[in-house]
Amino acid sequence: MTNKAQSAAPELAVEIAGVRFRNPVIAASGTFGFGGEYDGLLDIAALGGICAKGLTVAARNGNGGTRLWETPSGLLNSIGLENPGIEAFIEQELPRLRALGPVVIANLSGGSVEEYSRGAELLSASSVDMIELNISCPNVKSGGIAFGLDAASAASVVAPVRAVCAKPLIVKLSPGAPDLAAVARACVQNGADALSLINTVRGMAIDIRRRRPVFDNITAGLSGPAIRPIALRMVWELYEQVDVPLIGLGGIACAGDAVEFLMAGAAAVQVGSASFSNPAAMNQIAAGIESFMRENNIQTVNGFNIRRRI
Repeated sequence: MTNKAQSAAPELAVEIAGVRFRNPVIAASGTFGFGGEYDGLLDIAALGGICAKGLTVAARNGNGGTRLWETPSGLLNSIGLENPGIEAFIEQELPRLRALGPVVIANLSGGSVEEYSRGAELLSASSVDMIELNISCPNVKSGGIAFGLDAASAASVVAPVRAVCAKPLIVKLSPGAPDLAAVARACVQNGADALSLINTVRGMAIDIRRRRPVFDNITAGLSGPAIRPIALRMVWELYEQVDVPLIGLGGIACAGDAVEFLMAGAAAVQVGSASFSNPAAMNQIAAGIESFMRENNIQTVNGFNIRRRI
């Protein structure tokens, strides 16, 4: 006789900071635009969530020169936060984004505490479900050092944003922090409801024919499978450091990759660069997670977490 637990369909839904996702697969910021760009290329409504392209209070044109450069097992990007500005996003893009169906997460960037706070106020008054705070941005008032590189700087922006933010707040962590655990704890102590990690890894490329760096800004952000082991290690290490959900990202390209992050303690995953080469990747990853659950008699996504048994 088939056991009732074995015959039950697995439950892919997850809850993060009170927000329910139909499954743990989320489109990562900066790789999925505002959703509509992928219309017809995959079943967008079947995604767990969409983290919109990074937003700033004022519109930005982004960086000049080369913006994307392929590397072995990765992609360097220097986009420069090109976006229409938060008010234009709310008026023009958000209604279409909401109509797609998945949870809507707004990614907020800024160059000062005041800019972050104003952005959080505007987004809190909108219909987005959550805000993801990108603290890898340079603090223009402190010589361009990223907010996310040390605990004090992270706290200096998370606390005022939390004070004006009425939405669940995710803080996106930078892999460049010398003490990422300290940064993570500071974010949680100052009001983060969840953490996402990791952002891109700083790298560069040289055009050997032109004999000069590829990017105008010299360095750029590396994403793709090359950084997955780094991201996985950081999720593993942070799991016992904080008591909020972790969202893992960095080089996830197939269901097996996603399962690794879920086993390491992540509550959900974000998929970025994989969608460039395979627009249907996120649908395939969600289906693969479900298949793995059926094959291994795992009833809920939380059941992947092997940290509870170590």
